[in-house]
Amino acid sequence: MPETTIPDDPTLLSARDVHKTYRTGDVEVAALRGIDLDILRGSFNVVMGPSGNGKTTLLNCLSGLDEIDRGHVTLAGHDVHGRNDRSRTRLRAERMGFVFQSFNLLPVLDVAENAELPLLAAGVGPKKARVRALELLDRVGLADRARHRPAELSGGEQQRVAIARALVTGPDVVWADEPTGNLDSATARQVLDLFREVNAAGQTIVMITHDPSVAGVGDRRLVVTDGRLSADEIVGARP
Repeated sequence: MPETTIPDDPTLLSARDVHKTYRTGDVEVAALRGIDLDILRGSFNVVMGPSGNGKTTLLNCLSGLDEIDRGHVTLAGHDVHGRNDRSRTRLRAERMGFVFQSFNLLPVLDVAENAELPLLAAGVGPKKARVRALELLDRVGLADRARHRPAELSGGEQQRVAIARALVTGPDVVWADEPTGNLDSATARQVLDLFREVNAAGQTIVMITHDPSVAGVGDRRLVVTDGRLSADEIVGARP
């Protein structure tokens, strides 16, 4: 389970001078160009910007899914990139949750099995993992669907399962990459309301979206343009 951290530090994540360049043969594309960013505990951060300008790369580099070329990222005092792949994978498993546009649920597993996967991967016993998974499924309103397969659920229900899975370990931060991109507007609003609810309970969220109507769902709006932060503003009162 997560290591002990300093509880009084309001800054959960800190990024300094983060650079990322993609190289294909002789072609180089600078995706991130010196990102400086602090994420506060309990904040709800919405990252926006044109397609291809670095939003997903920012999420991947801050979370350690991608390597960086230069810079420094810490999460709860832990150096994200100054460790080997196995240690970084463990850091993500213990301290981060992920929600993606495509849900990424395993079709051969039922809803409860999908939700408990991060706990099993972290070494939690099956019985304890199942109890915790069912608690989270109840929280997202899907306790009665625990034995169903993903194909038997609507898109909105599948995304709620993905949110339960992201929350099941009690992560420091949930990264959400276009979580409403495959949903109709009414279902998307329900999912956003759920994100607001878990944020109000203290969960830190960093959400990527291309949809301007989503910008006001959080309390902070970050705009990425040409690999740089071009805007950083408070857009709503924190719960």
